[in-house]
Amino acid sequence: MCAGSAELRAGHDSLRQPSIVKRATRTRLVFALLTSSLFLISLVFLILVEIGNVNAHQRRHSVQSSVYFIKLDLSHIIPRSVPNSILINSIARTLGLHDFYQVGLWNFCEGYGNTVDACSKPRTMYWFNPVEILLSELLAGATIALPSNIIDALALVRKASRWMFALFLTGACLTVPSILLAPLSIYTRWASLPLTVLAFLAALTITVAAIVASAMFVIFKEAIHSAADTVNIGVELGAKMFAFMWIASGAAILGWLIQFGGCCCCASRRDVKTGRRKGSKKAYAGRATGAVDGGAGAGHEREKPKIRKRWMSNRE
Repeated sequence: MCAGSAELRAGHDSLRQPSIVKRATRTRLVFALLTSSLFLISLVFLILVEIGNVNAHQRRHSVQSSVYFIKLDLSHIIPRSVPNSILINSIARTLGLHDFYQVGLWNFCEGYGNTVDACSKPRTMYWFNPVEILLSELLAGATIALPSNIIDALALVRKASRWMFALFLTGACLTVPSILLAPLSIYTRWASLPLTVLAFLAALTITVAAIVASAMFVIFKEAIHSAADTVNIGVELGAKMFAFMWIASGAAILGWLIQFGGCCCCASRRDVKTGRRKGSKKAYAGRATGAVDGGAGAGHEREKPKIRKRWMSNRE
């Protein structure tokens, strides 16, 4: 009995060997690294959203100059139905009106043709106010009357822009610890619970920010289109910006789902060491074969003294 207990203890201790524990929890390690990779992808695209349109006039051929939420084309602000519209549009340009204005998270940029000439100074909680911008750029005494529905839409833009800014920045801050701490879940499933909460908050803030941005600028675009009879303003939503923020959101959601699955699936290293779960069966395949062979060999060795003893007694 003592020999059997010793063998069981030896077998249990062998299962605690680092090499076996690592092989048994390799699946959990793969999912933990996949979670970190997804949040890293989310962070990269969030950074592209954050730096989009910042100092675009100094980087005209970079990604920053082509990443914006919305672009307003004012080169033909007076509709063709108005007599002498071409002349009036040229006069508006002479008075200081730029051909286009594009909006980012921190500022706006302006230019003529397809070239960005200048950008405003980046500001926190920035919101795009075209009325203030146009009045500040036109010559003294010159004004442009915008329709009431556009003015009403600006009230929504002001509130939503601040929420959007705060959510994008918060999401980026929560993504960083999600990347660094996700591998800790391989040691114990208890670590997965707080990490899942952290991942959920990161995915939630990024997704809500993307929803707010999409809804806000789509509504603003429709408000401008509804006033096409009064002012002829071209509107273009930034395809790159929208793609970047939704890729960041999708990657964060997938990372959270995998982290959530780690709370109940895949054995951790603590599970294997305590015997609660065995993890991958492949980790024990070679060990089980060796144990069987070793046990048979030991039994065979124990039989040898008995046979020899009987042979000696018969000889006597």
